[in-house]
Amino acid sequence: MEHTRESGLPFMKMHGLGNDFVVIDTRVHDVDVTPALAMALADRHMGVGFDQLTLIGKGDGDAHLTFLNSDGSGSAACGNATRCIARHIMDETGKTELTLTTDRGVLRAVDMGNRLTSVNMGPPQLRWDEIPLAEDMDTLELPIEGGPTATGMGNPHCTFFVDNAEAIPLEQFGPRYEHHPLYPQRTNVQVASLIGPDHLRMRVWERGAGLTLASGSSSCATAVAAARRGLTGRKVRIDLDGGTLHVDWREDGVWMTGPTAHVFTGVLTPDWLSQV
Repeated sequence: MEHTRESGLPFMKMHGLGNDFVVIDTRVHDVDVTPALAMALADRHMGVGFDQLTLIGKGDGDAHLTFLNSDGSGSAACGNATRCIARHIMDETGKTELTLTTDRGVLRAVDMGNRLTSVNMGPPQLRWDEIPLAEDMDTLELPIEGGPTATGMGNPHCTFFVDNAEAIPLEQFGPRYEHHPLYPQRTNVQVASLIGPDHLRMRVWERGAGLTLASGSSSCATAVAAARRGLTGRKVRIDLDGGTLHVDWREDGVWMTGPTAHVFTGVLTPDWLSQV
């Protein structure tokens, strides 16, 4: 990381509905991003602040994406970050369709016009061992108070359907279930309520990040869970704290569409990097 000590390390700040990211393009800047560096960057007072750190690397398609949570842990999937970076690469290259690789697999991104970007997050994982859960059980209704649904989207999810998502004290509720023993790799926690035909209100506690204004993979998991439970069809609108996403569970995977924002580009100073 010698060149960063001398000249600093460029980064981008992006968000999808307030779900925010620091993005480093490792195709251009060769840097070893350690969990310690990720946690230092994530500090909203002494670093930059983010829900997830995303690295753009070279891949078999247009790019390979790697995700780290604000606690330094890894994640195979991050839907809003994928959409943000897809939009960035589309603007950079003029392409309207992209193929991105992640630890989740190959994801397709499409420019939907009006600055909306859609990403196919792949088929949902519905078996207990794919999500994964600690033991064999029906994933539609877990043996947990409230009977939540378990879904995998490359990362584990636990979705509670409630009368009023806004009434749940998620700061206490989320951590309790993130670390539930049924989820050996921890889990993202959603609370969702039906507010109209194919229309959900959802709030989310993200594994390794905490309370976030939005989550793409959580939105996909909640849409799948709602459809499996017969609460909605397979095409839904989801209103999050930061705005609205549209999710469509098709035969080829779960498509998620919404806006993105590239807020600013900056440089991490050599002095700051030397102290991490």
